[in-house]
Amino acid sequence: MTQFLRKTLIATAVAGAMTVAGAAFAQAPAAGAAAPAANKAINAKFKTEKEKYGYLVGTKVGENLAQIKDEVDQAALVAALQDSLKGVKPKLTPDELNQVNQEFMQKHQAAAMAKRAEEAKKNQADGDAFLAKNKTKAGVKTTASGLQYEVIKEGTGAKPKATDTVKVEYRGTKINGEEFDASDKHGGSATFPLNGVIPGWTEGVQLMSVGSKYKFFVPSKLAYGENGPGPIGPNATLIFDVTLVGIEPPAAAGEAKTPQPVDKPAAAKQ
Repeated sequence: MTQFLRKTLIATAVAGAMTVAGAAFAQAPAAGAAAPAANKAINAKFKTEKEKYGYLVGTKVGENLAQIKDEVDQAALVAALQDSLKGVKPKLTPDELNQVNQEFMQKHQAAAMAKRAEEAKKNQADGDAFLAKNKTKAGVKTTASGLQYEVIKEGTGAKPKATDTVKVEYRGTKINGEEFDASDKHGGSATFPLNGVIPGWTEGVQLMSVGSKYKFFVPSKLAYGENGPGPIGPNATLIFDVTLVGIEPPAAAGEAKTPQPVDKPAAAKQ
């Protein structure tokens, strides 16, 4: 479950707003020195410095609360905020506040789960239809597992084993063409143990010789299944353009073999 559902919604939003506001305060002297004309224009809109900073914090809190704005009474929200700042005793006891918070969280959790289940159902149906049509195209081959692939360029080098560490360049898209990741976002290439990625990659890259470029059409069961991360989504069929740049030599005795990119490629297991 997402962090949004694990924490108190309003507390998270306010904390996020204050973090942004704090960063803004820290940068204020440099910004003021660099753009005095802009600062003058901003200050003209407010009577006092406190009013300006209050507007900043209020704007950031509002942005963070926007996702739940239709589920809360804004007048009650403002009243509670004002009471809290004034030190007025809340209408609800700590136990009552916790009870309301739990109710609110459960409501959001149920809604999020229902939405994700519907998304998973649609993605699975769309993916199945896509793969059924795609396998009939010239040049597309299908393995026993259901992985589909197309050879764009055949290399002449060695083929890796599942236990090898490989260096690749890749681009990942959804079946609608939307890109969700690419190696050029991670420095131009990615290096990782082949048995540390999604099954579709572990199987597919072993078919390649160094220097090859393949296009993989990966069914959801060989990708992330129901656990697809944010930009991918549950039960998504994925398409990867992969170039096998090389097979990394085994680590020297006593040395650990570690992936090179700072960020995990989208094909990394979750």
